[in-house]
Amino acid sequence: MRLSTFTLTPIVAALVLTGCVTTPTHDSKVAASLSVAKSGQIDEAIRQVEAQTQGANKADLLLNLEKGELMRVGKRYKDSLDAFDVADTKVKIWEETAKSSPQKLMGQIGATIMGDASRDYEGQDYEKVMLTTRMAMDRLNLGDLDTARVDIKRTHEREAVIAEFRSKETAEAEKEAKDKGVSSTGKELNGYPVETLNDPEVLKLKNGYQNALSHYLAGFVYEALNEPGLAAPGYRKAIELRPDLPVLEDGLKGLDQRTSFRRKKGVTDVLFIIEAGNSPARQSKKIAFPVPTGRGLVTISFAFPVIYADPNAPVINSIRVGNQVLPTALVTDFNVMARKALKDELPGIYTRAAVRAVTKGVVQDQVNKNFGALAGLAANLAVVATESPADDRMWRSLPSRVFVARAFLPPGDYDLNFGNRGDAGKITVDGRYMVVPVRIYQDKTYLGDLAKFGNIAPVAQVQDEPEVKAVEAKPAAKGKSAVKAKPVAKANAATSTNTSTNNTAGTKSN
Repeated sequence: MRLSTFTLTPIVAALVLTGCVTTPTHDSKVAASLSVAKSGQIDEAIRQVEAQTQGANKADLLLNLEKGELMRVGKRYKDSLDAFDVADTKVKIWEETAKSSPQKLMGQIGATIMGDASRDYEGQDYEKVMLTTRMAMDRLNLGDLDTARVDIKRTHEREAVIAEFRSKETAEAEKEAKDKGVSSTGKELNGYPVETLNDPEVLKLKNGYQNALSHYLAGFVYEALNEPGLAAPGYRKAIELRPDLPVLEDGLKGLDQRTSFRRKKGVTDVLFIIEAGNSPARQSKKIAFPVPTGRGLVTISFAFPVIYADPNAPVINSIRVGNQVLPTALVTDFNVMARKALKDELPGIYTRAAVRAVTKGVVQDQVNKNFGALAGLAANLAVVATESPADDRMWRSLPSRVFVARAFLPPGDYDLNFGNRGDAGKITVDGRYMVVPVRIYQDKTYLGDLAKFGNIAPVAQVQDEPEVKAVEAKPAAKGKSAVKAKPVAKANAATSTNTSTNNTAGTKSN
C-alpha cells in the first residue's frame, strides 16, 4: 500500500522542522562584539555579550568565556573572574565526570540525526586549560598572588585529567568505529582541505591542550613566591612546548641567580605578556559523503568544520621600553592550537557523520522502496534539511597569538612601543616583580593594569676596602704548609664586580 502524499507530509514536515529550527551559530552571536572591541569600543562589546548571557544563557559555558575575556580586556578583572567562575563550574563537572564516569562523556554520539552542533558543548581542551590560566592572570591584576598560585596548580591538575580521558576516548572511538564497520581515518573526505590541519606548525605541537604561556607564567608566579623548586619545572615545560626560544631558555638559565643573593639589586623583574588579535573562526564546509544503500552507493553532503589560518594575525617581534628594545618570543599560537584540536577531533566527527549517513541512507532507501519516487524525493529533502551546519563553537575572543618579553628595569616611567606600530603607551615600573598585560588589535591597543609584587631590594653599597693588619704567621705544623691569609674585603669587592657584570648581561638577554 502506498502512503499518500497527504499522509507523508506531516512526517516530512516534522523532519524538516527538526533540521531547520536551529539556533544561530556561535560565530554569528559574537561577531559584532569582537568587531567593536577591535575598533576600541570595549564597553559596547561587553554590553552586547552581557545581553546574551541572560535568562537561559546565564550559565552558558561558551558565552561566559567570551564575556570573561572581553571584561579582562576592559580591565574589569573582578567581573571577568565572576564570568570565568561560571564557566569553570561547568568544566569542573566535566572533570569529575571524566574521572569517575568517562563512559558518560564518551556516549555523546547522540548527534546521529541532528549533527554535532546539537551536542552539549564541553569546551575545547585548550580552552579548559586557558580558563584557569586566565583566572590566575585576573588574580594577578587584582594583587592576589596566593590565589593565582591555586589556579596555576589547578591548571596542572586539569591537564592531567584531560590527558588520561583523551587516551581512553581514543581507544573507545577506535573500538566503536570497528564495531560499526566505519573507518575513522577520514580518507573518504574528498574535498576536505587537509592542508589546513597538516601544516608543519600544527604537526609540531605535542598535543592540543598544553601551551607554553600557562607554564611560563607558572614559573614566574612560583618564582615571585620564592619557590624556585616549583618555578624550574614551569620554565622547563614551557621550553619543551616551544623549544629554541632564547627568551624562554633565559627564564630557566637565570633562575638560580634571580632567586639568590646574587640577584641584581634596585631593579624590577618585568614580564610583558603581549596578546594579538582573536582566535580564528570555524567555518562550515559541505563535503560529499558516500552512503551505502540497497540500491548501491548514493552521495549525501554533510557539513564539516574547517579552520583557516588568519593571514592578518599580528606578529610582534620586539617591543621598545624607553630606550631599550626587547626581543619577544611567540609562546602560544591559538591559530595553530585550534587547528590541532580540530585535527584530533576530526576522526570522531567523521565517525559520527558516517553513522548519521548510514542511518539516513537506510531511511531514504526504505521510503523509496516502500512508498515510491515521490515519497523518496520528500525523504531526500528531509535528509538534507536535518543536516545542520558544522559545529562552529569555540572561544573566539581568545587572542590569536601570545608573545612574552622580560627584562630587569630600574623603577621609573617608561614609554612603550610595540614593533613598528604607531600607537604607544606608558608604564610606571615599581616593585620586585611586575606583569604588564597588553592586547593588540589592528587599529587599537589595550594596556591592562600593571600587576606589581614585593619591594625592590636596595642597591648594595660596596664599602671601601679596610686596612688589613699584618698577622704574624705561626709556624706550620710539621708536614703541613702555611696558609697565607687573604684580605676578605678585597675578595668581596671582586665578587660584587663579577655579579654586576653577570647581571648586566642577563638584563640584555632578558
